[in-house]
Amino acid sequence: MNYIPVVARICLAVIFLRAGISKIFGFAGTAAMMGDSGLPIPEVLLVGTIVFQILGSISLILGYKTRIGATLLILFLIPATIVFHNPTNPDELTNFFKNLGLLGGLLMTLYAGAGPVSIDDRLMGYR
Repeated sequence: MNYIPVVARICLAVIFLRAGISKIFGFAGTAAMMGDSGLPIPEVLLVGTIVFQILGSISLILGYKTRIGATLLILFLIPATIVFHNPTNPDELTNFFKNLGLLGGLLMTLYAGAGPVSIDDRLMGYR
């Protein structure tokens, strides 16, 4: 049972890690898409997005400063969901609900912490 939280953290984190890395390699196209959606200073917002996604996901995977990592991902996920996944658009409804599920998992991580099998547990005893 001790391994369930680490598996859950990895499952939550991997989508953000992959997305952050993809944004690095597709920086120009992603910035253009963000600009086309009406966001100001898309390059600056994109750098922040990449930093939040990569640091937040690594934090969850390692179980180090997990609550901070979950907060970074929540701070990314809420505006991204509002701007890019309007639930009134039938084409975006699945992505909207996917993001709600991710938000629920991140909120649970924020509440419960890293759990056993984490750096946080070794350093501070979060059990």
